[in-house]
Amino acid sequence: MTGLVLEPKVYIVGAGPGDPELITVKGSRILRSADLVLYADSLVSAELIRSAKPGAEVFQSSGMDLEQQVELMAGAVQAGKSVARVHTGDPSMYGAILEQMSLLKLCGVRYEIVPGVSSVFASAAALGAELTVPELTQTVILTRAEGRTPVPEREQLRKLAEHHCTVAVFLSASLAGQVSSEFLAAGWSPETPVAVVQRASWPDQQILRTTVARLEADLREAGITMHAMILAGWALDPGLTDRDSHRSRLYDKAFTHGCREGTVSGG
Repeated sequence: MTGLVLEPKVYIVGAGPGDPELITVKGSRILRSADLVLYADSLVSAELIRSAKPGAEVFQSSGMDLEQQVELMAGAVQAGKSVARVHTGDPSMYGAILEQMSLLKLCGVRYEIVPGVSSVFASAAALGAELTVPELTQTVILTRAEGRTPVPEREQLRKLAEHHCTVAVFLSASLAGQVSSEFLAAGWSPETPVAVVQRASWPDQQILRTTVARLEADLREAGITMHAMILAGWALDPGLTDRDSHRSRLYDKAFTHGCREGTVSGG
């Protein structure tokens, strides 16, 4: 998948949650073909970045501020080169890409977003969980607890939790006590299942199963303070697979749709 010619623009690529194989085919093609690669070195697998084409310029973003990153990318594109700006997970979720796109646009530099596998879905896969369980919950809220980055008043975790659906809390392991308090204040049972996945899909991935009431204490005991996804709600009950009590209508014998008849015929 090398030797492909890319247009001279910035490709904002979602690298996936950690496992190098979880980048999309398109994302991998761009990474292997770009003239310049700028990546989030603390979050993106070094093994994945090694697949950049021979001769490509490779830079780590950790030592650069926003203006330096944009200057580097814009300069490369203006010189007729293609740029792979590689982010962890999916760049549209807490990827801080809007500020990059705004400055690139001011420079007259074109860009394209290439989606990736979010850590929320890698975490669900690691847990063997379905986040939307029939008759239990059909909604997933993706959010974060309020810390240094403010959260709009209407999006306070307590208000969102009042929906009593599955909630995925990004970037909040260090605020576990606050997360627990907000769920309890929203009327959640102290025994509501919570699952925490640290570094989902990485070789050192760690899984912790707990409850709303014990979240803070169990995270403290496990030493988990960052790089963790918190998933809360009854869809995270590990006993669901033992009960076969929440079937969808999709494969029901009496249910018909455009691709399947309601009865099974022989022959």
